Amino acid sequence: MNTTCDVIAPETRQALPDAFDVLTVRGDFPILNQRIRGKRLVYLDSAATSQKPQVVVDAVRRFYMEDCANIHRGVHSLSQRATEQYEQARVKVQHFLHAGESREIVFVRGATEGINLVAQSYVRKHLQAGDEIVISTMEHHSNIVPWQMLCEEKDAVLRVVPINDNGELLIEEYGKLLGPRTRFVSLVHVSNALGTINPVREIIEVAHRWNVPVLVDGAQGVPHLNVDVRELDCDFYVFSGHKLYGPTGVGVLYGKASLLAAMPPYQGGGDMISSVTFEKTTYKGLPHKFEAGTPDIAGVIGLGAAIDYLCGIGQERIAAYERELLAYATEAVSAIPGLRIIGTAQTKASVLSFVLDGVHPHDIGTILDEQGIAIRAGHHCAMPLMQRFGVPGTARASLAFYNTKQEIDALVTALHKVKEIFR
Repeated sequence: MNTTCDVIAPETRQALPDAFDVLTVRGDFPILNQRIRGKRLVYLDSAATSQKPQVVVDAVRRFYMEDCANIHRGVHSLSQRATEQYEQARVKVQHFLHAGESREIVFVRGATEGINLVAQSYVRKHLQAGDEIVISTMEHHSNIVPWQMLCEEKDAVLRVVPINDNGELLIEEYGKLLGPRTRFVSLVHVSNALGTINPVREIIEVAHRWNVPVLVDGAQGVPHLNVDVRELDCDFYVFSGHKLYGPTGVGVLYGKASLLAAMPPYQGGGDMISSVTFEKTTYKGLPHKFEAGTPDIAGVIGLGAAIDYLCGIGQERIAAYERELLAYATEAVSAIPGLRIIGTAQTKASVLSFVLDGVHPHDIGTILDEQGIAIRAGHHCAMPLMQRFGVPGTARASLAFYNTKQEIDALVTALHKVKEIFR
């Protein structure tokens, strides 16, 4: 596999030592310097949204202060500069995912919109009564509800791959679900609630034997893994920029050019057209026919800056450090009496989801906030998964490469305080 950022310009790389230096990294994230309730912020909610390095904040600020103009339409200098930065970001995403062409990269508002675009523009026209769509038990609501809506409309069937008690997909059962009526598979790369890393290459191979296309929800995949869409051979891949240390409100849909080219536009409006008369409208080619209206220009530019930043550090170094941090955190919280980790797959990314005997997850989150520690508590937009484990929700500490072992120690100390309160 190629390195994730092997084509990013050398001038964008960060001057970091060979060994991963988390303190240097933390200095790039100004928000981490603040105090919450008199205590230094410990941010353990990156699976919900990651914090932004200064270079991303600067890129967005610079656009609004120096280059603010609409793209693709103006002949003046500001518009041309904005257009160039916007399209440069598309190329950066292409290389980041190892896509074959930049026209395979469609900018959307987030992974949710990317899934809905594929559901309505691709799957809808291929789905008939009695046909089947396959998802899994561990999906985020964004990868459940669009398919439910489509199946209800078309009188199709939604099939669900079961998981074991460790939170791992039962691959043999997945294979049994596929058949002549299967029209589409949509599965998560990394579970937002469990941290499970799914064997998506194998999942895709099995589906392709039935000539079934596959969408991969990579919202939690790209922040932690080196993703090569051509090596995976996925047909579609989606992710959200705000989980990749970029701005909110921007995301990416990757699709194989042959599939995207055959899909009708998802929305109509400005900039996705080639010509308009009252009799007929013709559309632009890829990827612009899917980008109606003025996009989040600043957000796309900020996403490009985030990719530059990550490439400067190196995805492999980030992943190695996060694996070390997750192992440390898993061992530390496992030693707390009455605490049970939900999601113990052999292959995991930086999510630690747990329940504590006699304490509601929301109470855990509230008490930890008083200690300056930010975690997520609830069902994590994965209610069927919570039902599978027989819990109303979990407390979730999600890690990033700017977290430290000292912050894990602070979490453990705070959890002992929670136990004392509810003793």
